[in-house]
Formats: sequence, structure tokens, C-alpha cells
Amino acid sequence: MPTTLYYAPGACSLASHIALEEAGAPFETARLNLMAGDQRSPEYLAVNERGRVPALVEDGWVLTENTAILRHIARLHPTFWPEIPRDQAIADEWLTWMATSHHIAYAHVRRPERYTADEEAYLAISAKGADTCGDLFTMTEVKLSNGGWAVADRYSVVDPYLLLFWTWGRGPALKFDMPDRFPHWTAHARAMAQRPAVQAVFAREGLELPA
Repeated sequence: MPTTLYYAPGACSLASHIALEEAGAPFETARLNLMAGDQRSPEYLAVNERGRVPALVEDGWVLTENTAILRHIARLHPTFWPEIPRDQAIADEWLTWMATSHHIAYAHVRRPERYTADEEAYLAISAKGADTCGDLFTMTEVKLSNGGWAVADRYSVVDPYLLLFWTWGRGPALKFDMPDRFPHWTAHARAMAQRPAVQAVFAREGLELPA
């Protein structure tokens, strides 16, 4: 049974999608339309009962959550993970920080209904989430200000995850002027856009590459 990645275009699964493409091992993709509710279909819930993407299926074994999938790919393809223990810790720090801070803040912008039953509070929750994203993005900009890749000037599975949030920053929910406001992060995104794997995945998902 081939390895299959369940993804939705432009969703957080983008990071795992890029990492798999970078790895060069054969895999198939199953595209979900979140707006149509594919993630809540019985067929997909039988794969991932959480009803979220990504989900990676290997010989009937299912792994979910971006950070787990990225680390799994890195274990199978060690060139995508730092060699020095402290650099490994920094990579884990990056992955954890983005999953527990950036993603949660962005969810407040896009999905305020997850955090309150009061529809009148949606706008305030989204606005606060956008402010928090701005603060987190500024911290990310500072961490990337030395140039190069995220960890030890060596490409790793952290970098696709960073690109994901950069794309969300420029998207319709946040509408940040990424090149002007976050130039170092934008330089990282443009370097990512030069990689054939990123180009292939963006084409497959119908996304616009960083200019």
C-alpha cells in the first residue's frame, strides 16, 4: 500500500506536503475540500477521527499532526534534520513554537467560533488573533534576521513549516505586507520558492509562489 498524504490546498498540511516532496520517496496525495466539508465525511473520519489535515497513511498506519509528520519524515531522511544535539533542540523548539503559538493565534482569526458561542464576539476574537499573529511574526522576523535557513544554516523540515505561516501572513485573513513588514522572513520564503519540491507542491495545490 503506497504512502498517502491527505491534504487541503493552502492548509497547514502544506508543510508536510513539501517535506514529503523534498524527501523524494514515492507517495500519493488525497485532496480534501475543507469548504465542502470533506474532512467531516465518513470516509475521511475513518482515516482521521479528528477531521483535520494533514494525515499520513503508511501501510494502514495513520499519523496526524504536522509536527509529528515532519519529525517522522526527518527520521526517515536524516539529511532534513540537524546533526548536533543543540541544533536538534532548536529545531524542536521551532516546531513546537509554531504549532502552539502561531497556529493557535491564526485559528482565532479564521475560526473564532471555536472559542466562543457568542457570535457577537467573533470580530473581537479575530482582531485579537490578528494582533497576536503580528507580535509572533515580528519575533519570527527577528529570529530569521541572520539570514539562511532556520537552524544552523542548513535546510531542515522546520523550513517548510515556516513557509506555511508566511503564506498565511500574506493571505486574505491577515493581509500582512510580508515583504515590507517582514523582509528577512520574506527572503527565506523566496529562497524556499527556488526549491523544485516547493515549486512542485505549490503547482499541485494551485498556490502562488513567493515573488
